[in-house]
Amino acid sequence: MTWHKGRGFAAINYPIGMNLGGDPSQALVHSTPDGKFMVTLSAIDLGQGMKSVTRQIAAETLGVPLEDVYVDTADSDTGPHDMGSFASRGTHRMGNAVIQAATEARGVMMEAAAEELEVSPADLETDGKGNIHVKGAPSRSITVMETSQAAQFQQGRTLAGRGIFLVPLSEVDPETGEQTPVSCFAHAAVVLDLQVDDETGDVEVLEVNSAYEVGRALNPKLVEQQLIGGAWMGISHALYETTEPYYPARDNRPTDFNNYLMPGPGQVVPHNIAILERPAEGAPFGGKGPGEMCANPLLPAVANAVYNAVGVRCDTLPITPEKILRGIQANGGARPQGRNWGA
Repeated sequence: MTWHKGRGFAAINYPIGMNLGGDPSQALVHSTPDGKFMVTLSAIDLGQGMKSVTRQIAAETLGVPLEDVYVDTADSDTGPHDMGSFASRGTHRMGNAVIQAATEARGVMMEAAAEELEVSPADLETDGKGNIHVKGAPSRSITVMETSQAAQFQQGRTLAGRGIFLVPLSEVDPETGEQTPVSCFAHAAVVLDLQVDDETGDVEVLEVNSAYEVGRALNPKLVEQQLIGGAWMGISHALYETTEPYYPARDNRPTDFNNYLMPGPGQVVPHNIAILERPAEGAPFGGKGPGEMCANPLLPAVANAVYNAVGVRCDTLPITPEKILRGIQANGGARPQGRNWGA
């Protein structure tokens, strides 16, 4: 039995969202009498941190403390229309819609505060701590809560805003008819090290090194967690997970995660990540979001590493020990490719 080490590389350019009828997202923002703001969306947080990011975007746009903003994604029947949580569109599409809605709500808030302070709205600014004051005269101020109460109980105003984002229409090349169906791309590159047992076909991932360009990391810790978790989702698809031979028939299918093969804590290895920030034009505060790009490059990186280790090219997933052994036998033995990456 011999373990053969291999290294695989993969790089991707990943489109953000899909231009399906403009790929619209809508958002509503309104204030409660106690000066808190509710952001209503129909997109769903699937664990990718969308609520946290849209909350940050709304608070920054409104100029109020983060703790005074709440995000509700409870019901797509009663919330504003959204295409959905897919295609890595959350941060870009929903974030832009939230900016528009929060900008409109802020405008009404500043008008209400100006009426109370008897100044022009252009003379006011927020401090991000729950106060609105006259520029150059901080002592002349009113709280956001007082403004909200005055607006709703005295002025007859609703501190609210509506926002929608649509992908701008693409220009068409008159010669080729080529168009751009997406608004921006994210980018990633992955180097993955593993070793393959030439007697059993078992694969052991050793280390992952990756670089992701995400526009701007609006919440760096969430981005890092999403990249690490998404990478192991990709590795799981590459080496473990499958619905075969049961799909589409459901007879004898796995009943729970005790039967469905996935990597466990013992398979998790060091993952070194470089997050490259290049704020994207037209994106909310420059952020595009990682999304599905977290997992995608890991699959070809694993396949390339297996080939580098033993010379077996697997073109179907998952890359099981059986497939590797059949490939080794067909080749007349393990055939390590290129450089030996060490003992």
